[in-house]
Amino acid sequence: MKEKWTKIRKVFFSTLYLSAFTFGGGYVIVTLMKKKFVDELHWIDEEEMLDLVAIAQSAPGAIAVNGAIVVGYKLAGIAGTIAAIIGTIIPPFVILSVIFYFYAAFSSNYIVKTVLDGMQAGVGAVIASVVYDMGSGIVAGKQKSSFAIMAAAFLAVCIFNVNVVYVVIFCIVLGVVRTLIRKRKEKKR
Repeated sequence: MKEKWTKIRKVFFSTLYLSAFTFGGGYVIVTLMKKKFVDELHWIDEEEMLDLVAIAQSAPGAIAVNGAIVVGYKLAGIAGTIAAIIGTIIPPFVILSVIFYFYAAFSSNYIVKTVLDGMQAGVGAVIASVVYDMGSGIVAGKQKSSFAIMAAAFLAVCIFNVNVVYVVIFCIVLGVVRTLIRKRKEKKR
């Protein structure tokens, strides 16, 4: 029993350390988890780590947290999962809290406010560019029905205020139905 708690403590402090000093996104922390748990501690073999990363990538949510969940569960079950999640989310939570504090303190500063307004405009431009690139790719390379689905989804969300979750679920179901119909037609040929 003592060995299990030692492992849980080690999982917690390892994920805490990795999360606190990893910059560059979730894929960076997954690489460092591999170095820690496969290369250094030898708790997981390399092939199994690749499987765990594949599971973490395929699940919705942040890959750093997903990676911590699967590694924590593999190493120490539910208690390891909880320890890994807490260890992974504490550093970003603290960092974001500090940023929030300073944002509140400096948001009334004219220069800081101007910089933040400029950043908002830049983010809006990047999002608009991505939407345009993705939308033009659909229009140029796909069937007219795909364009109609995209336009209907846009209208549902922006004009009729339909919840995005319902639109995504509807599009998933529609995509499955279209694929099944297409496969059935191919079998008849």
